[in-house]
Amino acid sequence: MLIEPHPGLRLQARRIGAEGAPLLVIDQAVADPDRLVRKAARGHFTPQGAMFPGLRLRAPLFYEAFLERLLRPLLAEHFGLPADGRLAFPMCHFSLVTQPPERLVFLQRVPHIDSAADNGLATVHYLFRGEWGGTAFYRHRATGYERVDEARRDRYFAALQDESRREDATGAGYINGDSALFERIDSVDGAFNRLVVYRRNSLHSGNIDNRRVPPADVQAGRLSVNSFIDVLDPGG
Repeated sequence: MLIEPHPGLRLQARRIGAEGAPLLVIDQAVADPDRLVRKAARGHFTPQGAMFPGLRLRAPLFYEAFLERLLRPLLAEHFGLPADGRLAFPMCHFSLVTQPPERLVFLQRVPHIDSAADNGLATVHYLFRGEWGGTAFYRHRATGYERVDEARRDRYFAALQDESRREDATGAGYINGDSALFERIDSVDGAFNRLVVYRRNSLHSGNIDNRRVPPADVQAGRLSVNSFIDVLDPGG
């Protein structure tokens, strides 16, 4: 099974916040998104990893091949990464957010990074038609950081650990807008067959409505494909 780009694919290049981290929003990403939904419906989702608040299922290798064909021509212009670099996929999963807000631990209630490396990208491909929210990007108020790279990592996590002890550190559930610790600086709505691409060291979080948790249902829930991509030196 091959996945082809939609002939009406639309690409929007944006910059996030004051630091201007790159963000791509690609609408009508694949020609037949319902084939991906049907593929997910035939699989068995399970909890994977301590931090993701829901269930996941390994996406097929042909989806990685699709992403590589789609993104390789965009790497140099938009992310300053080598167009001939080797692409590795540490993660590529169908995902369903299902965890009730009252069961979240502290680090699930604040924005996060997926990696401090500058050569790491993340993609989220929304495959739901309901109003289940998109993805937001944040600035840490105390440090002013919008991205956390290797040089900033120790300072950022030390500050966050200190702040976690504050009574006003977080609300009771998912972050969905400004908080005492973070300011929302950009947001992308979740729309069926929309793909977003950003650096994994940008502070981000899903926009989840704490009043209605998505069901653990491929057809009715918050289905997406979430991928991590490392762009490595061609000879690496």
